Amino acid sequence: MNRPRVLLGDDHALILSGVRATLASRFEVVGEATDGKALVEAAERLRPDIIILDISMPLLNGFEAARQIRLSQPAAKLIFLSQHLTPAYLRQALEIGATGYVLKSETTEELEPAMNAVLKGETFISPRFGDEVVSRMRGRDGNLNRVQGELTERQRQILQLLAEGRSNKEAAAILNLSVKTIEFHRAKMMSKLGARSGAELTRLAIQQGIIPE
Repeated sequence: MNRPRVLLGDDHALILSGVRATLASRFEVVGEATDGKALVEAAERLRPDIIILDISMPLLNGFEAARQIRLSQPAAKLIFLSQHLTPAYLRQALEIGATGYVLKSETTEELEPAMNAVLKGETFISPRFGDEVVSRMRGRDGNLNRVQGELTERQRQILQLLAEGRSNKEAAAILNLSVKTIEFHRAKMMSKLGARSGAELTRLAIQQGIIPE
C-alpha cells in the first residue's frame, strides 16, 4: 500500500529533522523547502498529498505560499505548523483553505492526529485554541465570518516587503513595479486597514494575521 506523500516547508533545520522523524513510520517525505518560493516550486514539481508548512518563512511567507499552492494543487492538504497561538493567524490559515493548524510546541502530540484527520477529510485545529475561539470565527451556517479590509494578492506582497523594512523603491524593484504603483497600493492599504502611518499599517496587518510577525 502506498504511503501518503508529504512535502515539508520550514526554515529551521531542527524542525524539519524532527517532523521527518515523527512521520517516518507511516508517511513518505518527498521533499523539503526552507523558503516559501521554493516550497511553491516543490509542490508543483512533486505533487504531494499533504504539505506541512510554517507561517514565517523568507522570500514568501507561509500564507502567500499556501495561496499559490491552492491554485496549482487544490487537492493537496495543507497543515500549518506554527509557534503562534494567535486566532488571527488561525483565521488566515482556514480562509486560505488549510485543514490543519498544529503548534510547534505540541508537534509530538498533535501532528499524527492532524495527519489522520486531514486524510479523512476532516479539519484539525490545535486544542489549545479552545472551542470558544473557533466558534467565534464561524457564523450560524458553520462558515468562517469574513473580516473587513481584505487586501489583494499584490497588496499583501507589497505589505510583506514593507514590513521587512524595504523602501518603496526597493519593493518596486523586487516586484518589477513603479514606485508610484507601490505608493498607490500603500495608500489603499492604509485606507482599508485604517492606518495613519507605515508603522501602524504593519502593526495592524500583523494583528489581523494578514502577514506574520
